[in-house]
This record gives sequence, C-alpha cells and structure tokens, in this order.
Amino acid sequence: MAKRKMRATATMDAVTTLYRRYYEGRRERVWTLDEAGATDSVAQKLTGLRLRAGMTQRQLAHLVGTTPSAICRLESADYEGHSLAMLNRIAAALDQRVELHFVPVSRGKRLKPS
Repeated sequence: MAKRKMRATATMDAVTTLYRRYYEGRRERVWTLDEAGATDSVAQKLTGLRLRAGMTQRQLAHLVGTTPSAICRLESADYEGHSLAMLNRIAAALDQRVELHFVPVSRGKRLKPS
C-alpha cells in the first residue's frame, strides 16, 4: 500500500513539474492542452461505450449509417471534428443520450489563441 501511494505521489510530482515547466503562465499552451484533453475524453467515451455494447467499429458504423473509418476517426484522440449530430446518432444506436455541460475556466484560460 505504501509503495502504491508513493508511486502515485511521484507521478503527481512529475506532472506538476512538467506543467510548471511547459505550461504555467502560457495561456496558448494551456488552451491547447485543454483542447487535446477534451478530444481525448470524447474518443475514450465513445470507444468505451462501443466496447461495453460488445460491438466492433464495423457493427456500430452499420447501426449509425456511416463507415467504419468514420467511427475509427471519432474514436481517435487526435480527431477534432466531432459533431453533435453524429454524437447523437451514436448515442441513439447505443441506447444512450448525449449531455452537454459548460464549465467555468480559470481567468488564465479564457482566451483562445490567435
């Protein structure tokens, strides 16, 4: 137990160090990091829902009326073209619904880089 706690602390220390070194005080970098986290989160959720339903990308694509390559793109952490319409189609095919939440950001993150 102590070893696990120490490893978690060491990881958090490393994350904190990296954040301070490369992101703290740099609004554009923080914004980019937040955007990457958001697209990764969507990708992970879509993949998780599909796998819990026991489906392949091909099977889900057939239900949604798209191609397996489109599902593959949507499940990629690098993909930034998620549309609410497609997310709703996938949700309906998996007997789910999409919920959208707006959350406040800190003052340093308000502006999108130009």
